[in-house]
Amino acid sequence: MTVVTRFAPSPTGPLHLGHAYSALMAFDFARKNNGKFLLRIEDIDQSRSRQSWEEQIYQDLTWLGISWDGPVLRQSERFEAYHSGLKMLSEKRLIYSCSCNRKDILSALSAPQEGVEVPFGPDGPIYPGTCRNEQKSDQSIVGGALRINMRKASELLDYPIYFQEMSFIFGDVSISQNELIEEIGDIVLSRKDMGTSYHLSVILDDAYQGVTDVIRGDDLFEATKIHVLLQKLFGLDTPTYHHHRLIRDANGKRLAKRDDARAISKYREDGYSPSDIRELVKLPAA
Repeated sequence: MTVVTRFAPSPTGPLHLGHAYSALMAFDFARKNNGKFLLRIEDIDQSRSRQSWEEQIYQDLTWLGISWDGPVLRQSERFEAYHSGLKMLSEKRLIYSCSCNRKDILSALSAPQEGVEVPFGPDGPIYPGTCRNEQKSDQSIVGGALRINMRKASELLDYPIYFQEMSFIFGDVSISQNELIEEIGDIVLSRKDMGTSYHLSVILDDAYQGVTDVIRGDDLFEATKIHVLLQKLFGLDTPTYHHHRLIRDANGKRLAKRDDARAISKYREDGYSPSDIRELVKLPAA
């Protein structure tokens, strides 16, 4: 089987050292295994995506010595596929509409005792089921936020379910039904201003592109459990996952797109070479 990796940045700001590390790791892994390296632009957030940032992504990657195989996939051209996925889940009665905002969720989680510790999962505060408990019938998948009914969805699977993690665990990671329900909960699969979500689009796009190995930061390790669940529900193959360390600043804080001082374009302007970038992120020379 041909190894296929991908790099999937969002065009909402400049690429920084952390992006360079992840992209170079995926690129190197594909080339080492005589595989394919794909580029995907995750621009489902149309309110924040900018063509200028997308163009800079291409420039930064090219300067780093990274080339991609085949055309670039843009998520903004895939909304029909995401809608079809939501429709399938709706037909199985696995999703419901939700009108709660973050304040509503935090208020429900802290009631009736003020100061109670709010449970957090990979998507933030674990949803208390307010709208799920109010549902009387199937909900339209058009408009509004849509959440998965995690209890109903998890009942369709055989346990334990597994995925392969090859970076810091080196083996199978098991996911229990209780973990899905209690530690992840009813996560959003479609946001009202997007028509999809990261979790839904990423698993459908990885399957569409035939990605065999997903290489990304260890901050997404818990989110991978969501993705494996969705892959099982859709009957999709689960890639092998490689969760790498994060590149942090001198204070140990993870880099963000607003940290322009570590933007790849800034290093380029300051006279750094692609080899210097590899040395900064502690990757071997190409």
